[in-house]
Amino acid sequence: MKKKQTKKNTSKRKKKIAEEDVFENKDKKTPIVVKKNTSNSGIPKYVADRMARRIFFTTGIPTILGMSVFIVSYIIVTKNIAEIAPSATIAISALFFLLGLAGLSFGILSASWDKEPGSFMGLENIPLNIKRAKAAFKPASQNFEESN
Repeated sequence: MKKKQTKKNTSKRKKKIAEEDVFENKDKKTPIVVKKNTSNSGIPKYVADRMARRIFFTTGIPTILGMSVFIVSYIIVTKNIAEIAPSATIAISALFFLLGLAGLSFGILSASWDKEPGSFMGLENIPLNIKRAKAAFKPASQNFEESN
């Protein structure tokens, strides 16, 4: 059985442009307009860098420890140093992964939004950043009414 071929619409032909017209405006440079985002939305770069550093330490170290539990457990069992139950290995590894998940939240919420880095732990920034996060999820009209 042959497929039916659709008829091409000949009335909608592409407009042919002469070669001279194509290269006519080549030398003319059009200025590129870049609009700067003057609104107050988004995270400033210095704050994002600070968050990334905190997340690297508070999430990266527990995650590496969570993966190394399997390696250390394997070495201990194969060298007959001690007998470790597989469930204990999984439980300890899961504990480190959960600690890394908590570190992710802590790294984000403890970062200071000031130009200065703030304290080492950043515990004083957590309540303020929680308020900011709650305000970000509210409808824009509700945030506007609260500011007036």
